[in-house]
Amino acid sequence: MDKKIAYEKLERLKEIIKSYESVLVAFSGGVDSTFLLKVSFDVLGKKAIGVFSSSVLSPQREKEDAAKLAKDIGARLIVIERDVFSNKDFMKNDRLRCYYCKKDLIKRLKVLKEELNLNEIVEGSNIDDLQDFRPGRKALEEEGIKSPLFEAELTKEEIRYLSKELGLSTYKKHSSACLVTRIPYGDEITLEKLQMIEKAEDFLVQKGFSQVRVRHHGAIARIEVAKEELSRFFDLKLIDEVSNALKALGFKYVTLDLSGYRTGSMN
Repeated sequence: MDKKIAYEKLERLKEIIKSYESVLVAFSGGVDSTFLLKVSFDVLGKKAIGVFSSSVLSPQREKEDAAKLAKDIGARLIVIERDVFSNKDFMKNDRLRCYYCKKDLIKRLKVLKEELNLNEIVEGSNIDDLQDFRPGRKALEEEGIKSPLFEAELTKEEIRYLSKELGLSTYKKHSSACLVTRIPYGDEITLEKLQMIEKAEDFLVQKGFSQVRVRHHGAIARIEVAKEELSRFFDLKLIDEVSNALKALGFKYVTLDLSGYRTGSMN
């Protein structure tokens, strides 16, 4: 990575955000949206407001992290509550579920934007996101949502580097995704499944794993962890602890994916 180019892109990003004059920042507390909120607040001050979408799709720990990060930045954060189970298209759980979810969320954000008298809604997609299957991207484009990191051609690596330079703790944060991405397309989405997944992943995080996914395949829990952490499962005591904990949550079988964690493995 060329640091000079990264800083040039940061200046370009600031100019893009400045041109909006006021923004509502879709904020998850992840690497990209935290960087976007920080730069937006630095450029626009109180005219940059964050919004966190809270639902059963987001682990409680992410909501808590988002509130703390926004406070550290100094930006106002609004939390909206969503009932995703009322979205019949989303509940079909086909390959466009993210599209339907984004469409529903954007409706709420547009109402909020008008209430706050802000000019634009911005979100944190970056140039690397083109490499993954992201049907929600279509919804953003259809609804006119701005993606300034993408427009400034910032990569994930550059965002992490610049985040560190700006003093953001998220520069080393692992990627996250809503809990429904752990459920295969076509399978029924239920509150029970989402709670099982969240509690199982919380347990593994408490055990010190940094990058975790628990994929829900009916009676089977398929655990994905970072490849460099796979060797920890040579510890028979840990194996028993994980197996017992996940079975207590309702899984009948507990398995470890030997390929390790990888983005979009359910796509």
